[in-house]
Amino acid sequence: MPAIVAKRTKARSLYWQGWTLSQIAEELDLAYTTVASWKSRHKWDDAPAIQRAEEGTLERYLRLMAKDKKTGQDFKEIDLLGRQFERMARIARYCDGGTEADLNPARANPARSTNKKKEKAKNLLTREHVAQLRADLEAGLFGHQEGWQASVSQRTRMILKSRQIGATWYFARERLLVALETGKNQIFISASRAQANIFRNYIVQWVQKVCGIELKGDPMVLQRGEDEDGAPLEAVTLYFLGTNYRTAQGYTGDVVIDECFWIYGFEELFKVASAIATHKQFTRTLFSTPSTLGHEAYPMWTGERVNKRRARKDRLKIDISHRTLKVGQVGKDGIWRQIVTVFDAIEGGFNLVNVDELQLEYAADEFDNLFRCLFLDDSLSMFPFAMMRRCMVDSWDTWHADYQPYALRPYAGEVWLGYDPNASESGTGDDAALVAVAAPTKPGGKFRILEKQRLKGLQFDAQAKAIKLMCGKYNVTRIGIDTTGAGKAVEQLVRKWFPTVTAYHYNVQIKSSMVLKAKNVISAGRLEFDAAWQDMMSAFMAIKPEVTKHGVSYVASRSGGVGHADLAFATMHALFFEPLDITEAPGGTTTVEIYE
Repeated sequence: MPAIVAKRTKARSLYWQGWTLSQIAEELDLAYTTVASWKSRHKWDDAPAIQRAEEGTLERYLRLMAKDKKTGQDFKEIDLLGRQFERMARIARYCDGGTEADLNPARANPARSTNKKKEKAKNLLTREHVAQLRADLEAGLFGHQEGWQASVSQRTRMILKSRQIGATWYFARERLLVALETGKNQIFISASRAQANIFRNYIVQWVQKVCGIELKGDPMVLQRGEDEDGAPLEAVTLYFLGTNYRTAQGYTGDVVIDECFWIYGFEELFKVASAIATHKQFTRTLFSTPSTLGHEAYPMWTGERVNKRRARKDRLKIDISHRTLKVGQVGKDGIWRQIVTVFDAIEGGFNLVNVDELQLEYAADEFDNLFRCLFLDDSLSMFPFAMMRRCMVDSWDTWHADYQPYALRPYAGEVWLGYDPNASESGTGDDAALVAVAAPTKPGGKFRILEKQRLKGLQFDAQAKAIKLMCGKYNVTRIGIDTTGAGKAVEQLVRKWFPTVTAYHYNVQIKSSMVLKAKNVISAGRLEFDAAWQDMMSAFMAIKPEVTKHGVSYVASRSGGVGHADLAFATMHALFFEPLDITEAPGGTTTVEIYE
């Protein structure tokens, strides 16, 4: 195309986009009179609207097609522009003497329209959609996630990983693509149904963003369209399970187990998972932050699970050092293991955390557990994992009769609040914890932790407001607040609108009584909370006895004066309303002050 013709075409395109003649002349380095002459001679104003739309659409389409590296959004727009060409062609046929069927093919073939509606209702994801999703995934991976992608064909993967490095986010996407590309069902198993739904939410949000399709259903049945030869592909199903995994024994497919080192009854769960994935074509993926050395999944990690069935001379040696497993390795037992610390993730380009800030916020042993992938030794804990695991329930299934977490008033019964305030006198910089505990409905009944909140960096009035908002959701009859330090100001503000608030002024005696009361309740199997709440588990497990000049006290490891057992002590403030003799009525004092 001669240069002058190209400029004239460009000038016309800009004019149809709303540019003035002066702006066009300046943009293309032309004389105003030249542009005005083109406009008049070639009758730009008389051109049909459809011609203008076609030219603008074609220009954008060609620009996108010329890109070497296309993003998921590019593919989405190319698909949209293609549909626009088809629509404009129908309009052109109609304007050229066509019928209404040219505008709406459904009028010519109503059955075809009905079939299309049915397809849309069945979560249809075509090969083009899968290509868009694959491109979007690969464009947004960090180095450690690329390593997981490279291991996708391993029969059994067991990954020990740092907190908050995008594992659930990644495996939700990986398994969706595996399902769509291979036709294998995917079974997601978590400690609770609420945690399993995180997988589902990630998948739904991703497909909506990239493909503009809203997936529905649970289980989620996905239609896969047709193969390259036009033959229909079989549908695939995604299952999202909590503690009801026992109902999945008739399923077949790939299995994903989230936070395997925190799930109660791991041995039974893994037997079910192995049955689901018996055929060699299916895979098993387990990933988790570490819990304790005594967890049922730990022998599988070390290799002792397979060795306990072998004679001493035939035992397999499994190296689980970080040096060996940093990049992942298949052990002699056939399990591909990997350790990914937060430092490994950062080394691979992960830039979403500040390690220096994390080390200030967490105690050294807590940081090692959460971010350096070191298992806890809870042998000295007042609340070891073996005791606490009895508290872990799937609240979705267990409490559904009287607890609706998304309702304005989730629970109608009596609720006690416990609050452990900021450790800082300034009221900012440290964590505080607020819990809502459903009181027992009969003597010796169970306590249920319905809700928990971690409050960080709030002034006293904002902390008091958070407590008041919680009171607005539940039928709160008792509130307990630690007033030993910074909590005194919060308690005074709360007392203005809740006069019967109980103030706990800590010393060795009262702290010991609280811990022993909580241990009594937990040992009797009378405390429940959602199995996905690892922070609650860690908070209780962190509490250890310590000998002081005043006697035996109970403390949690601290960093910079900040305890990480705040959720546990907040819970104890609520449990302490019940007397040690559970046949008595709950105590009615509003201040418990035994000064040191």
